[in-house]
Amino acid sequence: MDDIHLWPGAAPGGDGVTVTPEVVERSTDPAFHDRIAKHTRDPLLTVVRPVQPNGVSMLLVPGGGYRWAVVDKEGMDCARVFAAMGYTCYVLRYRLPADGWAAGPDAPLQDAQRALCLVRAHAAGEGRAPDRTVVLGASAGGHLAGLLGARADATYPVIDAADQHFHRPDALILLYPVATLADPYAHAGSRRELLGETPAPDQISAYSLEQMDWTGAAPTFLLHAMDDTAVPVENSLMLSATLRQAAVPVEVHLFEEGGHGFGIRLIEGRPAAVWPDLVRSWLGRRGL
Repeated sequence: MDDIHLWPGAAPGGDGVTVTPEVVERSTDPAFHDRIAKHTRDPLLTVVRPVQPNGVSMLLVPGGGYRWAVVDKEGMDCARVFAAMGYTCYVLRYRLPADGWAAGPDAPLQDAQRALCLVRAHAAGEGRAPDRTVVLGASAGGHLAGLLGARADATYPVIDAADQHFHRPDALILLYPVATLADPYAHAGSRRELLGETPAPDQISAYSLEQMDWTGAAPTFLLHAMDDTAVPVENSLMLSATLRQAAVPVEVHLFEEGGHGFGIRLIEGRPAAVWPDLVRSWLGRRGL
């Protein structure tokens, strides 16, 4: 494994940022890690390489309610599973919108767009096709990955040759995503961290995935548990309706049980544990 720093020098718009970065280990079991990254100021990609590459790159965007970014549960744990399938995986550690960055709610998206451009640039240099790049996001990371899929506008000026690459994915996988920021189905914590305590209605609309224009977006895979009490399943249902209306190919898998934030380890032995194989099958049908 190796790390790639996203920005040459300091991340953009950090003059007003005074937070101290911190990585916290939440696991008390020596058998596994459960780390979270708080107040990231130097966003990066951690690369997990397969023994037998299949020529496809995967950018993983973990969740954390925009309060932190989990490192392992929806990051490294998932990357190891997909690397074993042949995908060259890149786990994103991104900046958080409430830490004082000039771009505000677009600061994480700046990192995600830059990360996707860098993944494609590295793919080209390593013999993989840049246009075979998949993005997988979970929970609030699913919201960020969704913004990456929906928005065609660049959120920062071109820095170097890597930014000449396209910053929208070739396929998008969203696990129990935060989609809407509107009541009654919003994840209140993600909305607060992204837009503040009392966002205006037009802000809520602008960052609600199901209210965005998805025309021309990549094929999308949605997975959700019906008993998710943190991010209600309506988030995926509403988003899937929007995608269908925009003529975006979409596949949806709903499981009776699973709760929220299960990743890989927390779903072992339960029906939703098949989700990585469902993703692999779906990608395989698309030549990915």
